[in-house]
Amino acid sequence: MTDWRVLVVEKTAFPDNQQKTAESAFGLFSAGQARHIFSREHGSGLEPVVIEAAPRTWYIQPGMVNVALFETDEGLLLVDCGCAGDGPALLKAVRSVSSKPLHTVVYTHGHSDHAFGLWAFLEAGERPRVVAHENLPGHFRRYMKTAGLNAHINGQLPGPDGKAWASEESDFVWPDEVYRDALTLIIGGERFELRHGKGETDDATWVWAPERGVIAAGDLVTGYLPNAGNPKKVQRYAEEWADAADEMAALRPEVIITGHGDLARGADGIQDELRTMAAYLRHIVDHALEGLNAGLTHDEIVESLDVPAELTAHPRLPAIYDKPEFVCRNVIRRYGGWWNGHPAELLPAPKGDQAAEIARLAGGGAVLTARARELQDTDLRLACHLAEWAFLANRADTDAQRCFIDVLEARAKAEPSLMAQVNFRAGQMWVVQARKEARR
Repeated sequence: MTDWRVLVVEKTAFPDNQQKTAESAFGLFSAGQARHIFSREHGSGLEPVVIEAAPRTWYIQPGMVNVALFETDEGLLLVDCGCAGDGPALLKAVRSVSSKPLHTVVYTHGHSDHAFGLWAFLEAGERPRVVAHENLPGHFRRYMKTAGLNAHINGQLPGPDGKAWASEESDFVWPDEVYRDALTLIIGGERFELRHGKGETDDATWVWAPERGVIAAGDLVTGYLPNAGNPKKVQRYAEEWADAADEMAALRPEVIITGHGDLARGADGIQDELRTMAAYLRHIVDHALEGLNAGLTHDEIVESLDVPAELTAHPRLPAIYDKPEFVCRNVIRRYGGWWNGHPAELLPAPKGDQAAEIARLAGGGAVLTARARELQDTDLRLACHLAEWAFLANRADTDAQRCFIDVLEARAKAEPSLMAQVNFRAGQMWVVQARKEARR
C-alpha cells in the first residue's frame, strides 16, 4: 500500500514512467517547462538539438517541440517557434547556423507549444512576416475564452507574471497574413507551398519545399500514433488527418521535419509511414461509423474495436501519446451526440448518490475497497470502478482514499499512453481536495 502523500504528483515533477513517456514523445522534455508552458522564464534547460536535414535546411528541437528552418538568399523561413520559454534557446540555435534576417514565420497551428517563442526574435529586432491558416486567430481567441479551463486540464501553474495561460490579445503574436486552402510563398526566388489540413486542430498548415524535397509537417507527423482522440480537448479530425497524410505521401518527400519526435528521412520509409498512418486512422473511423450506423452504443463500438497488427506494430506509429480507443471516441463524438446511449445516463442521478447506493447494496464501502484490491492484480479496469465507487460513496473514508489512489496508480503504471497516465493520476487530486474539505 502506498502513502497518498508520496504519490500525489509534485508541482514540477512527473512519476518515472510518465516522464519517460513524455521524453519519448516530446524529445527535450522538461516537467518544469511543461507546468509553465506560457512562461518566458521556463525553457527546457537543455541544449537544443540542431540537425541539418537537407542543404540550408535544419531541424531544431529547443524543447518539447520541433521547429523547421529554411535559409534562402533573401532571408530565413521559420516554421513554428516553440513554447514561450523556448524563445531564447531557439534564437541562439538559429543564429548558430545562419546570420540571415528572419524573413517569414509560419505557424503550423496555434497550440501553446508551437506558436509562442517568437517574442525573443522580436525583442532582438527581427521583423518577420507571420503567416497562418485563417482559422488560427479563432484558435487564439478560444484560448482567451477558456484560459482557466486550459490551465486546469493542462496542469499549468502561474509563471513569474502570475499567468498560467494566455488570456489577453497582447499575449499572442498574431498573423499578418492568413490563407484558406493553399498559399505559395516566394522567398529568395524559391517556392514554399503552404497547405491547409485538419488533424489535431482545424487550423493546421504543412509546408512543402519542392526544390528541397522537404516537408515541415507540424503535428500532422510526429513519429507516433496521431493525437486524434485527446479526452479533454476540442474536436480532433481523424479523417482529414488521413487525407493530409496521403497528400504528403503523393509528393514523395525525402525528408519530413516532424512537429514532435525524430526527423523522418528517406522517401520509401516516409511513404510507408504516411500510408500506414492514413490506413490506421481510416480503420478506426470506418469502425466507428459502422457501429453508429448499426445503432450500437458508444461503449459497444469502442469495446469491439480491433486494429490490425500490421498497423499497430508500425515502428513509427506506437500508441505512446494517444490510444486507438480515444480516437474512436472522438469520431463518435463528431458524428453522434454527447449521450452514450445508456438510458440511465440520459438524466443520471448524481455520481455520489449512485456510489452510495452501490456501497449500501454491497454491504458498505469496505466491501468495495476489499474487492477492488482483490481485482487489482487481475482486472485493473474493473478494480478502478470499484475503487471509485468506494471513494465517491464516502470521500472522507481514508481506506477508500488510499485504495482509489493505489488502483489508479497501478493503472497509470501499466499504461503506455501518456494521456492515459496523466488522466488516471488526475484522480489523486480528488483525494487531495477531499482531505482539504475534511479539515475545514
